[in-house]
Amino acid sequence: MIYEGKAFKVIPLEDGIAEFRFDLEGESVNKFSQAAIEDFARAVEAVKGDDGIKGLVLSSGKEAFIVGADITEFLSMFKQEEQVLLDGLLKVNAVFSSFEDLPLPTVAAINGVALGGGFEVCLCADYRIMSTGAKVGLPEVKLGIYPGWGGTVRLPRLVGADNAIEWICTGKEQKPDEALRIGAADAVVAPDKLLDAAVTLVKKCIDGELDFKARKDEKKAKLQLANMEAMMVFETAKPFIASKAGPHYPAPLEAVKTIQRHAYMTRDKALEVEAKGFIKMAKTPVTESLVGLFLNDQQLKKKAKQSAHLAVPTKKAAVLGAGIMGGGIAYQSAYKGTPVLMKDINQEGIALGLNEAKKLLAKQVERGRIDSSRMGDVLNHIAPTLSYGDFKDVDVVVEAVVENLKVKQAVLAETEAQLSDHAILASNTSTISITAIAKALKTPEKFCGMHFFNPVHRMPLVEVIRGEQSSDEAVATVVQYAKNMGKTPIVVNDCPGFLVNRVLFPYLAGFAALVRDGADFQQVDNVMERFGWPMGPAYLLDVVGMDTGHHAEAVMAEGYPDRMVKDFKSAIDVMFENKRYGQKTQLGFYRYEDDKKGKPRKLPDSTTYELLKPVSSDPREFDEEEIIARMMIPLCLETVRALEEGIVESPAEADMGLIMGIGFPPFRGGALKYIDTIGVAGFVKLADQYAELGPLYQATDKLREMAQQGDSFYKA
Repeated sequence: MIYEGKAFKVIPLEDGIAEFRFDLEGESVNKFSQAAIEDFARAVEAVKGDDGIKGLVLSSGKEAFIVGADITEFLSMFKQEEQVLLDGLLKVNAVFSSFEDLPLPTVAAINGVALGGGFEVCLCADYRIMSTGAKVGLPEVKLGIYPGWGGTVRLPRLVGADNAIEWICTGKEQKPDEALRIGAADAVVAPDKLLDAAVTLVKKCIDGELDFKARKDEKKAKLQLANMEAMMVFETAKPFIASKAGPHYPAPLEAVKTIQRHAYMTRDKALEVEAKGFIKMAKTPVTESLVGLFLNDQQLKKKAKQSAHLAVPTKKAAVLGAGIMGGGIAYQSAYKGTPVLMKDINQEGIALGLNEAKKLLAKQVERGRIDSSRMGDVLNHIAPTLSYGDFKDVDVVVEAVVENLKVKQAVLAETEAQLSDHAILASNTSTISITAIAKALKTPEKFCGMHFFNPVHRMPLVEVIRGEQSSDEAVATVVQYAKNMGKTPIVVNDCPGFLVNRVLFPYLAGFAALVRDGADFQQVDNVMERFGWPMGPAYLLDVVGMDTGHHAEAVMAEGYPDRMVKDFKSAIDVMFENKRYGQKTQLGFYRYEDDKKGKPRKLPDSTTYELLKPVSSDPREFDEEEIIARMMIPLCLETVRALEEGIVESPAEADMGLIMGIGFPPFRGGALKYIDTIGVAGFVKLADQYAELGPLYQATDKLREMAQQGDSFYKA
């Protein structure tokens, strides 16, 4: 052993070739923490001090090569003074460059995932060989930053500025064939051939067959791009990247500008430019929010893993009700590998559910994501049935029938009698109390909610609702089934609307009150879309369906009469009464026509204003900040109440639920993070300015206590 630390080992192989292995002690994956980087530096010094080493293979002792930097260190690191942060970045870059500058050939043997800093260290090697199962990429823009350990410097010099811009600005994971095509990898081999192939490549360098020194010089030099070509590449890329990223995500465009700035600098000067731009991005609220979301997601995954031992394995599932929602659930289950029965009371329902699954699969085939054989396999995993004949073998049943308490109770009670003792029942209700439904069951402990969002195949969230008698086993089983389906489950306690719909309707109530007071619904939509929502409230109601919204509004009013009962006839009521249900009737607040691809296109409709006149004050222009405040305060305060009441266990779960369930702007981090960004005291002061609008705008006593104590939802 030439060197042995807690992260890196330098192990002699043969003929003066050594393996430079990253194998982080006590961890299941390799990641670059500050301690690991220090160990990396010591390992490099050990290599420098050993004259017997003629070549190196950079390898991993884990299944994944290196997953990247240790993101848990980011938030505290990014709060440092700019000079301290700059010094730290340049120190890491000096370590990476010292590896790159070793006077001997280096080959990275990439056996698994190499992302972010994990790929940047591979770029420091002279050559890269990938296993057929490996993936590489620079996903930093997804956290609001761009590569800061040489990625914007080395990748363009290896693969060209245009390819590097695409990789860096999309943040996508790249497969071996694509890496090989553009020159980011030099060879792709089977996993069991990887180390041998890397050693062979090192030997070719030692024997003079390959000029590894030219590779080193290439990455340390200026970008080989003529002035006219450079102008074409960068000036064409900037508007395209800006339009794709949107105004709220500055990192992709900043990455392009950074590459342009240092294009004609040598490596070390270019690294300084990269570091300074990185710090600019690291200091933005966007980065703080996106890093926070990543950590929230990790917290959710950890929590789900902790309860996994309680779960009954779901080898076979069933869906009750084969409409569009039932078909979507069946598709998702089968697509992710869990066979599913799809039961309905008539053949028409079965046909509707199967057609939904076929339509979704056909789109996958059309986009080249799967072939017809895979489509057939998935459809074979969906077994339509009109009877309970095969239900004895089912582990989880998801009910997706009409949103009516008595109907759900009848269907679930009938189903319960057909199941084995271990099977779990779940309801896809979006509004009805799980505890109330459970009153019709003999074993309510084996029942909980499993609320999917529409469309099922796109929306990542599943609310798992714990009723008063739901057992830990039932909840854990449904959580694991949701994970198996590729969803992110959040466990919430039972209440009207659960978490997501409970929080959404005060937001829509804010919209209804704005229209009542003379606001133009199109202005409200435009303001909230600029704020970051994927669609404004009027457009959202059209997409959800005015009939669905009107029904859920009534459920919320019954559940929270102190603040959700309105004392005026609203725009939503008018749309509902006139059967303007939105996209489903091609008329709501807006008018809809199918485009060339058959998708509904939103168009203004002048008759909407005539219909709204009786329920609106004289039209007036609202200040943008007032619209935002009147929309966001009720949503944020309802999220606070849900947390205070224990409906949701943590700020992380509350905020992730809103981002994945209703499209809360990710760059703002969620409702509770949004309050933290304003400051709890500042938010309470803002709410007090609108308190006369009613209880939805009145801060809770506990929130006022937090304001007085200078507290926040997310601790430093």
